[in-house]
Amino acid sequence: MRILVAPDSFKGSLSALGVAQAMARGIHAVFPEAVILQVPIADGGEGTAEALVAATLGRLREAEVRGPMGEPQRAQWGVSGDGATAFLEMAAASGLTLVPEASRDPRLASSFGTGQLIKAALDAGLRRIVLGLGGSATNDGGAGMARALGVRFLDAEGRDLPEGGAALARLARIDLSGLDPRLAEASLLVACDVDNPLCGPRGASAVYGPQKGATPDMVAELDAALGVFAQVAAAATGRDIASLPGAGAAGGLGAGLRFFTPAELRPGVSIVLETTGFEALVQNVDLVFTGEGRTDFQTAMGKAPVGVAEVAKHYGVPVICLSGGLGEGADEVLAHGIDALASLTPGPMSLEACMAQGEALVEAAAARACRLLKVGMFIQAFQ
Repeated sequence: MRILVAPDSFKGSLSALGVAQAMARGIHAVFPEAVILQVPIADGGEGTAEALVAATLGRLREAEVRGPMGEPQRAQWGVSGDGATAFLEMAAASGLTLVPEASRDPRLASSFGTGQLIKAALDAGLRRIVLGLGGSATNDGGAGMARALGVRFLDAEGRDLPEGGAALARLARIDLSGLDPRLAEASLLVACDVDNPLCGPRGASAVYGPQKGATPDMVAELDAALGVFAQVAAAATGRDIASLPGAGAAGGLGAGLRFFTPAELRPGVSIVLETTGFEALVQNVDLVFTGEGRTDFQTAMGKAPVGVAEVAKHYGVPVICLSGGLGEGADEVLAHGIDALASLTPGPMSLEACMAQGEALVEAAAARACRLLKVGMFIQAFQ
């Protein structure tokens, strides 16, 4: 039996590689002779750079950047094995997990550090960049990112605006004269796992603002500020980006990248699967295991497990998804190529306990799934 293990990370608990290794141990406990291929994946969020570095036999680097609330932060990024491509993720520089819950304020948080990561890649001589969006603490439309690359955001008196999404309500003019000229010769592929527009009921502020600490009043304030930003940025760049699918990703960073850089937004999991050579591998296996920290209705909108399943289904390979938790609408993934869905937890457990015991829970869940498979194989043999 040949089994392909291709999970996403379990955020705050295990990297995608850690999940894959735990799944492999659980499978081998039941099927010791199985040949297991491990392909850690991601969909643009946390763990994207690490997954791409592993897939290309590349290496990780570090850069000193400014975190979402202005604090110094060491952020990892990667270079492909052939030295031609930089792998970045905004979560490493501007991510929500970098900010203690009590300090979260999307009105003030900035994507400046993500711009510094892009600059670090350019400084290293790299002109092909893959940037993963997701897991952001910010709601600034990517203004901070652009500021780190030389763009100025000015009020009606010609003064530079402070960092953060709320300040964009006073935006009157954007000065592009200092934009890093090296961007013109760069290729920037953006791994985006959502299709939200910049503003409105499905926009960055309304859908993701509450996760970052925004109250209903803050959501309204930030959405209005992004509306101003979209108008002024469109006038400055000649680009109408606000309604573009993915513009609202990462607090509007998707829009900022399209306004100020030569970025191309694509589904994140597609980029990762292409880079890892997943399609060629899945054609020669009998079963696929995938997984993520939480499966719910959002998973069916293009998250990593569904991306894996859609390719596997094309070749008639069954897919089992193991998740840290199952939320509202989790069964929707069954219509998108996943054949079986299971939670890691054997009984009631706190979130803290689940995260602390993630490795053991993944291993045990994979073993339970394989024991059920073994029963099915036994029944099939006697039919």
